[in-house]
Amino acid sequence: MARADREATKILQRVTPDTVHEVWERAQARRTDDPNGAITLARTLLETVCKHILNVRGVTYNDGDELPRLYRLTADAFQIAPNTETEDAFRRIFGACTSIVETLGTIRNRLGNAHGRGADAVRVESRYARLVVNLSGAMATFLVETLEAAQT
Repeated sequence: MARADREATKILQRVTPDTVHEVWERAQARRTDDPNGAITLARTLLETVCKHILNVRGVTYNDGDELPRLYRLTADAFQIAPNTETEDAFRRIFGACTSIVETLGTIRNRLGNAHGRGADAVRVESRYARLVVNLSGAMATFLVETLEAAQT
């Protein structure tokens, strides 16, 4: 396991419910043998983390809300949305994070295994699945650490 994976695992293990850590473990395990499934789980990881944080923070959301909306609510709750940051470099980073989260939903819909697939379905290479899972893990750990910092 790579050092970044170990760090993310330690941080995500601190989250209750355990489903956050379980999703992370499953996403990591599928990166090579089931890249399409890993992409689906990468999105699930971020959705689960956002819902957990919104519950802890007492922010109302609808169960049917898509990941981009859940992330925007989470970013707003922590004031890490691009429009709340005064430092240009962080404004750009948070803008890129928003774009990544939105794209994870799109990638999952097109390449994940959450929907039925036709004969012309694309088999994702494992390197792409690793990228998607690692980006999702980085975002999830940042959000969990931000929650922990807000609670101290």
